[in-house]
Amino acid sequence: MAGEAAALLAAARAELRARRLSAAEELFSRFIARSPAGASSDLATALNDRGQVRYLRVEFAAAVRDFTAAIECQPGFEVPYYNRGLVRYRLGDFDEAMKDFRKVLELNPQFEDAALSLKQAMLDKEEKEKRGY
Repeated sequence: MAGEAAALLAAARAELRARRLSAAEELFSRFIARSPAGASSDLATALNDRGQVRYLRVEFAAAVRDFTAAIECQPGFEVPYYNRGLVRYRLGDFDEAMKDFRKVLELNPQFEDAALSLKQAMLDKEEKEKRGY
């Protein structure tokens, strides 16, 4: 069973790299459905990666749900915080995006993209407030 699960996850990731998003989402969903509940790095990775698929398809609410589930599965995994922060930033929810980027930096101070994203979210929030919207 473990070999089948690993092969399924590898196939899903290959489909994502090839940008065959429908196939990737279907394979990630099969892997997630077969995974036992609880903390697992493979389950957290699959949830994060399926969230990436959904982000690329501009399915932001579904992407946020997957990133949040990955965080709940493995709270020390910084990548889904970053990805969720990107979605929140894109939606203009700068406060929540900044919380996610700060959490990434708490978990991994060397995560340069999170530091840059945090700075940009702070600037954009300030600009939004200056304009009064």
